[in-house]
Amino acid sequence: MNPLSAAVREFLRLEASSGILLLAAAVAAMAFANSPWSRAYEGLLAIPVELRAGSFEIAKPLLLWINDGLMAVFFFLVGLEIKREFLEGHLADRSQAVLPALAALGGMAVPGAIYAAINWGDPVALRGWAIPTATDIAFAVGVLALLGSRVPAGLKVFLLTLAILDDLGAIVVIALFYTDHLSLPSLAVAGVALAVLAVLNRRGLVAVPPYLFVGAIMWAAVLKSGVHATLAGVALALFIPMRGPGDVSPLRRLEHDLHAAVAYSILPLFAFANAGVPLAGMTLATLASAVPAGIALGLVAGKTAGVLGAAAITVRLGLARLPEGANWPAMLGVAILCGIGFTMSLFIGSLAFEGEAARLANESRLGILVGSVVAGALGFAVLRTTLPPAPAR
Repeated sequence: MNPLSAAVREFLRLEASSGILLLAAAVAAMAFANSPWSRAYEGLLAIPVELRAGSFEIAKPLLLWINDGLMAVFFFLVGLEIKREFLEGHLADRSQAVLPALAALGGMAVPGAIYAAINWGDPVALRGWAIPTATDIAFAVGVLALLGSRVPAGLKVFLLTLAILDDLGAIVVIALFYTDHLSLPSLAVAGVALAVLAVLNRRGLVAVPPYLFVGAIMWAAVLKSGVHATLAGVALALFIPMRGPGDVSPLRRLEHDLHAAVAYSILPLFAFANAGVPLAGMTLATLASAVPAGIALGLVAGKTAGVLGAAAITVRLGLARLPEGANWPAMLGVAILCGIGFTMSLFIGSLAFEGEAARLANESRLGILVGSVVAGALGFAVLRTTLPPAPAR
């Protein structure tokens, strides 16, 4: 395989360093949530924030502005990455996409099945079946970065592609299973905005501001419609032009401009707002209860079995080959790393356990944190043991 492109190396570098900030933010959230300042932490997230224009208003606590507003920017970036990968990246060659695509599918199906089996008798708890299906690309890449040049380029590309497809799967899951109480007038406004975006793209407009203006209207309409507002970010990304005059790519430029802001600001802020789990009254019995146990087992055992099993079947059937420079012990380590759910798992958990199910929110966060830490540590240990030493300089 050719050396990693400069764009991929820059992407991996940003994701790896973002993982450090995410970890720091999560630790800070846990510290505040279990300190004498816990009330101040909760009060900060509950601060009401309003946006009003005439009779139109959006009034939410700060926590939901982070989860519904700032995370829409994150999903917008994810949409840009997915579109670029399908047009010019590793997913443009469909033969190279087969292995990570089927591994990602297995890595979503098995954890979801494990969680559902453990929580089958509780319809409220079952709403969290998708929580252990996610992979946090920043943390997973961050662990790989600790191993430096020992990691083959093919293995890095496999994990990167799998994580991007995993994000795509999470987007589909959110759209299909975490949407209710639809408002048809708001959906109609969002549909008009979507049509305007299509016209702008069809007419070859390459200036980004008009897309962002229409996208902001679409986000507000989707927020009011009952569909989760972050999906508006993904929809907007699909209409950003890939190519402009000369060698200019509006999509690549926007992706580059947003990546640092999302990696270093939005995701750590989301982690700080959502990872604070009060541990008072929690015991090992709490971790062994159905929701956290289903999540932790889904992330650690389910992700490993799903990713590695699907990859093995795909290779055995001759549909794809192992990434260049990789072997099955290294694939095992990467499969375990896919169990680091964190950001997307926390996000899905915030959707699954709201309203009447809010009592399970802290338990779900506990399962996510424990499962992600175990998967990260175990995956690192396996890769450190199985990968060959770094070549001497």
